[in-house]
Amino acid sequence: MSYLFTSESVSEGHPDKVADQISDALIDNFLAFDVNSKVACETLVTTGQVVLAGEVKSTTYLDVQKIARDTINKIGYTKSAYMFDGSSCGIFSAIHEQSDDINRGVDRASKEEQGAGDQGMMFGYATNETENYMPLALDLSHRILIELAELRRENKEITYLRPDSKSQVTIEYGDDNSPQRIDAIVVSTQHDEFDEDDVMLAKIRQDIIHILIPRVVAKLPEHIQVLFNDDITYHINPTGKFVIGGPHGDTGLTGRKIIVDTYGGKGAHGGGAFSGKDPSKVDRSAAYAARHIAKNLVAAGVADEILVQVSYAIGVVEPTSIFVDTYGTCPFNMTDGEIAKEVRKLFDMRPSAIEDRLKLRAPIYSETAAYGHMGRKNETVTKTFEQPNGETVTLDVELFTWEKLDYVDKVKKAFGLQ
Repeated sequence: MSYLFTSESVSEGHPDKVADQISDALIDNFLAFDVNSKVACETLVTTGQVVLAGEVKSTTYLDVQKIARDTINKIGYTKSAYMFDGSSCGIFSAIHEQSDDINRGVDRASKEEQGAGDQGMMFGYATNETENYMPLALDLSHRILIELAELRRENKEITYLRPDSKSQVTIEYGDDNSPQRIDAIVVSTQHDEFDEDDVMLAKIRQDIIHILIPRVVAKLPEHIQVLFNDDITYHINPTGKFVIGGPHGDTGLTGRKIIVDTYGGKGAHGGGAFSGKDPSKVDRSAAYAARHIAKNLVAAGVADEILVQVSYAIGVVEPTSIFVDTYGTCPFNMTDGEIAKEVRKLFDMRPSAIEDRLKLRAPIYSETAAYGHMGRKNETVTKTFEQPNGETVTLDVELFTWEKLDYVDKVKKAFGLQ
């Protein structure tokens, strides 16, 4: 019997994502000048205010206020009418030094023996229903908001957009668990004032359906394009007026969009947020490693859909468990437990090994803080960072290394696949 599945996304201007982006901008700046920095940084944003808090162990000094302001302005909060803008908002920092009790459980004389930064379980997921091995509903939700942000920055076809927005996509699946059609799309976007509410709602609905959606569809592969039809139910700004938004409309906190950040409700989530954490925190690094494993297994043909769980004890080097669920989609005679044993042989899941394999001690995190940490493009970019004393550093860094399919051949060999 067919069924419906829904995922949502939020834009870079959503208050929680503003907080995530500030926290990850701080991480990048610390790592740019001291690759061994240990950072756990939380951000709160509200009307005209930013609060920074957390623990840091680093040899570098940063102008955290400037980093926060630059991030806010880059997102698009540049006008006093928004009641929150990078140039005028107040910024309070309560960042302090990391606890020695935590640090002694992580640092070791030998880097390879580095313990996990915390206990917990992390999940990675992959499915072959999209080219980037992500759940389709989430992938489309992200694409809608990425394109909406492009339209906002162009300020040509649609000129009234403000930074805060949300999207949601509902997919109908068939008995074989394959996408059949798009059932519903929800888009709520912040906007400038209009003289008349009825005119405003009609204009926004017209522009979203006839400008935004066609631009999204045009960038999709043909087999996904055919899922769009005239029977889609659209909910465009369903509550009506949405002028007050962003941190003025709703307080934002780091780490409150963990499902948007991962798989849109598919698979599972261990509960740990990513943004604001350096890679010694396995909440982040092991979740990336688990995605890397799941994606390479699916790409190699081990299964059509795979969930990988890994767990740790704080200060302990080796993971306490590795679990694999193929949802019955493995095409050959091998149990999930047997697959998990092979995974443990193939992938070194010690925290230090993960950092090295995925090149995580580099300033690569600002790009992860909006539109999802998974399913993104692996590429090398050049980034420049500046300290308060004027010292700058320019680095070539590789983004989204956990999206690489660099273990496919090793997986095929281990499982006897051609």
